[in-house]
Amino acid sequence: MDRTRVYHDIVGFALTTPSWLHTFAEVGTDAGLFVFVALFGVAAFRAWRAPARDLAIVIAGPAGVVLAYVVSEALKLVIREDRPCRGGVTTIAACPPPGDWSFPSNHSVIAAGAAATLVLAWRALAWAVLPLAALMAFSRVFVGVHYPHDVAAGFVLGLVLAPLFALLVVGAVTPAVRLARTRLLPR
Repeated sequence: MDRTRVYHDIVGFALTTPSWLHTFAEVGTDAGLFVFVALFGVAAFRAWRAPARDLAIVIAGPAGVVLAYVVSEALKLVIREDRPCRGGVTTIAACPPPGDWSFPSNHSVIAAGAAATLVLAWRALAWAVLPLAALMAFSRVFVGVHYPHDVAAGFVLGLVLAPLFALLVVGAVTPAVRLARTRLLPR
């Protein structure tokens, strides 16, 4: 089955759903990112008195997400795949402007990267954050701004690169956490 057909099937189905679901899908993608930010805050609070490496992982997580996003942006500039919504397709969301490339989906990279790095820091969250990230990624096809392969590639990039980058920098962050604790925590 070709990517265009799957895209049109999903977008066609999406248009038959209730308008409240359209709003939820559009707002939910960005709102989910705020949920991840809040969870990083809670994870940092939980790890504040844990071993320094635990807090360093929480701090390194968002850095890993940012680095995965940068890789995604670089890929977009090289691949330059046009958005599927440019072909006069009726979609839920407005089509981003020309030059805002489709492959890979940055929302998917960020959502999957945030979920994966949160799992590094707080494994018990996996049951919630991984499905949330997958739902956020799928919503990009549902609202019509990405092909399914855009979100799949973005999801894999975020899922692999963000925790990898976080683990690469955690060694540098851990001594900084120890130093901050000696200055901030009463003895």
